[in-house]
Amino acid sequence: MNNPLIQIFRSKIYTSLILLVLLMLVGVIGFMSISDYSWVDALYMTVITMTTVGFGEVQPLDDDAKIFTIFLILASIVIVGYAISIITEYILSKNDIEEIKHKKMQKRIDGYKNHVIICGYGRNGKQATRKLMAHNKSFVVIDKNKEVEERLRLDGVPYVIGNANEDETLMLAGVDRASSFISALPNDADNLFVVLSARQINKNINIISRASQESSYKKLKFAGANNVILPDMIGGDHMASLVVVPGLMEFIDNLSIVGESNINIEEIAVEKLYNSKKARTIRDLDFRKRTGCTIIGYKDSKGEYTVNPEAEMLLEANSRIIVLGRPEQIEELNNAFDIEIENG
Repeated sequence: MNNPLIQIFRSKIYTSLILLVLLMLVGVIGFMSISDYSWVDALYMTVITMTTVGFGEVQPLDDDAKIFTIFLILASIVIVGYAISIITEYILSKNDIEEIKHKKMQKRIDGYKNHVIICGYGRNGKQATRKLMAHNKSFVVIDKNKEVEERLRLDGVPYVIGNANEDETLMLAGVDRASSFISALPNDADNLFVVLSARQINKNINIISRASQESSYKKLKFAGANNVILPDMIGGDHMASLVVVPGLMEFIDNLSIVGESNINIEEIAVEKLYNSKKARTIRDLDFRKRTGCTIIGYKDSKGEYTVNPEAEMLLEANSRIIVLGRPEQIEELNNAFDIEIENG
């Protein structure tokens, strides 16, 4: 932790510890020279004097030893008291700093709008955060495991520690103003409850949920999930596809949908291309000639997809097109139509 305040406290602690050690050395040497104690007896007398526990002397003290002991007690009260106060202040300040950090992060989260909430920071949750980071999309991670907090902090991930089954935790993450919600918990029952809660709070949020069992698919869809992903099924299907159509799968694997300079596919809202009040066709946009990109898909306002749409297809309002091209062509497209990559 590189906080300047913590460094100041640490330097004070080191100083107090050095003073305690020096005081103990003075006490041991003093008792050994004045009262002719062995080093063990001298150490014992020094410790009980510094701690003022009230045990008896090893042997009766003469006047010189009594005067030395008085000064040792007074010095001990000052130095030990100083050390205790510094250590106590350090502990309290460390807790305060952690609290300040949490408040600062919560203030940052409160400023998010149309962001993504990821529930669970396991394997799937981590992969989701990497993708969103690459696309400069704002997101918040929810995880109830306190032990994950340090890992989230080191990864530079905004987070809320709490149980996502509780509406209060979801509200802290800003579910009421988020655009998407990814439930990546390992337990299907937990995902079901979280999806239901998120849907009740935000009717328009796009919810993607993980599922371990195929039997959970319909339940999660019924609870309000827009999409349900079964990682095991996808993994098995992908491996089989590498056997059946290896060339095609390798081509798809080499496509990039996120990143700063290597995007091959982009989804664009029609409203970003022209004034959609007057419908235009794909031919009118002349993508191929202007940018080199090819329109490979079309999603209408009802959510229906058309693969490889015809050039004469009208692009209606609230629809989207999927464009394929080399990274430089995608960049040319964004420049030609003055499209800014969404960063949440």
